[in-house]
Amino acid sequence: MRPDLILQTSKISIYQQQLGPWDNLNHLVVCNQTQQACIVDPFDGEFWHDFCRLIGVKITEIWLTHSHWDHIKGVDELLQIADNEIMVRCHILEQERGFTLPDVYWWEHAECTNISQNFGALNFAIHCTPGHSPGHVVFIVDGAVISGDCLFLGSCGRTDLYGGSKFKQRISLLYLRDILRNLPQDNLVLPGHQYPLADGSNPHYLKLSVVLSDNLALKAVDDDKKWDRLPFLSFDDELAEKARRQKTLDS
Repeated sequence: MRPDLILQTSKISIYQQQLGPWDNLNHLVVCNQTQQACIVDPFDGEFWHDFCRLIGVKITEIWLTHSHWDHIKGVDELLQIADNEIMVRCHILEQERGFTLPDVYWWEHAECTNISQNFGALNFAIHCTPGHSPGHVVFIVDGAVISGDCLFLGSCGRTDLYGGSKFKQRISLLYLRDILRNLPQDNLVLPGHQYPLADGSNPHYLKLSVVLSDNLALKAVDDDKKWDRLPFLSFDDELAEKARRQKTLDS
């Protein structure tokens, strides 16, 4: 199994691989000038370690869009097997749901704002987009929007997990939509999960123009009734029940 090379320029290469039973999409960002690699939300540390050895690059940083278990599952393994130091970056608001790791570099900017972050010779905008989780972030670099679980290709992440907020998710999508409208429309949107679209197709990524025109969450975000009727913001399942129990313990 080899990741797909979905974006390549003189400056950047981005590889994508679906891993695990939850259809997680992992993204490896390589700075072509420095040959440094950053893995976003690693599900399988050994997989990415072996692939980077194969193509002759080293993972020097791990970036987390948020701290749900399926987005951090490979972090400890990768840190243990790497033969070099790896920096982990995450937003400090994820501590509100109890996430901690030693020696994490915490982004601390406010909700619905962004900061600039260099990686090698690349420059990213790090947007704080809470709702799916308290400190969810979206990464934007020339050619790509790595949207995690804030924005899927046809929908958005659920808001009924511990630390989630339906209100903040809506505000974040309004904020993010304004940002996305001003980007080149051939940029690729790279979500945190691969889920089927309304037409039955199941792509791994789409052009930004298509997501802005067809995404069900973005189409509903301006209308109270349409937003409240979205079926994917909450579910009656074990994860939702666990979140309710955690809220009860906190109150």
